[in-house]
Amino acid sequence: MKNKSIQTEIDACFLYQKLADHEPDATIANVYRQMSEIEKGHAEAFAKKENIPVETLMQPSWRARTLNTIGKIFGYDYVLGVLMDTEKSIANAIVSAKQKNKQKITGTETTHVNILRTILEKEAKVTGTQLSKFESRHRSVGGNAIRAAVLGGNDGLVSNFSLVMGIAGATAGQQGVLLAGLAGLLAGALSMSLGEWISVKSSQELYENQMQLEMEELETSPEGEMKELALIYVAKGIPEEQAQQMAGDIMKDKSGAHEILVREELGINAEELKGSAVEAAVYSFILFAIGAVIPVLPFMFSSGMKAVIISVCASAIGLFVIGSAITLFTGKNIWYSGFRQVIFGLAAAAITFGIGKLIGISIT
Repeated sequence: MKNKSIQTEIDACFLYQKLADHEPDATIANVYRQMSEIEKGHAEAFAKKENIPVETLMQPSWRARTLNTIGKIFGYDYVLGVLMDTEKSIANAIVSAKQKNKQKITGTETTHVNILRTILEKEAKVTGTQLSKFESRHRSVGGNAIRAAVLGGNDGLVSNFSLVMGIAGATAGQQGVLLAGLAGLLAGALSMSLGEWISVKSSQELYENQMQLEMEELETSPEGEMKELALIYVAKGIPEEQAQQMAGDIMKDKSGAHEILVREELGINAEELKGSAVEAAVYSFILFAIGAVIPVLPFMFSSGMKAVIISVCASAIGLFVIGSAITLFTGKNIWYSGFRQVIFGLAAAAITFGIGKLIGISIT
């Protein structure tokens, strides 16, 4: 086991403890503390196997500290999401490697993905509300808003960088580059924001319709819905008697029962539907524009090949920053991800620059 794997366990230990510290529900907080201890035990076991003094490695990495900062600002659901995404990626990688090497898959490969749910379900005083609350967070994985911000900036930078270089190739960085770049920024940002608005709005309308149907079922057949809920909990591994008790307690409050049935049966988190489609569109516009303006800025103050070179350098820095930010979700090496993003972005820009050059020569 390499130091990187040990550091992954140490980071998980640190982040689960932070989740516990900021979790108001005592039962769920206890789950996170247990997970923190489990991850700490893994780190110590791996370090012992490699004869590495674990005390020298028990400091969280920059990635873990950054995620903790993000949690403080945007909420710790994002941190849980990233942790679960990381666990799933590791599990999938292990399964793929075993399949490739024709090794037996034992089922322990996905232990970390399921262990949170298992610990919670074994809590003696767990309620249906707590289980549903955890399940909704479990599904809202990855810090979607933060991921969308990174990807939105990346789309704006790569697409407009390629456009600007294509026009620069055709005109040697002279006439039309600034205008084309600004037009590309505006067109791309408007397209992204409209697409985001349609996506959010259509999802809200679809889910609201499904939630209304669920409410009608709850009002017309409460006994049937209680049985469904009890069966869902039994399927999760909760003893039948406890599952029926939980379902009965939940059904005493119709609005609360509806919310939990929507989560458990339909997989919909009602809280997520409260987001504004207009707000999502505005954020999408801004994030795309921030990325798209980087390759355009040099042409506001300069022209010719000098502006082209500055634009390439500025865009390369922006690509590296975006590639580095992606490692918050992937856990990959920051230099590898950063330079990979730079290479791909520069390759796309080089292709469009070459095409623009050929078009410019043929027109001349």
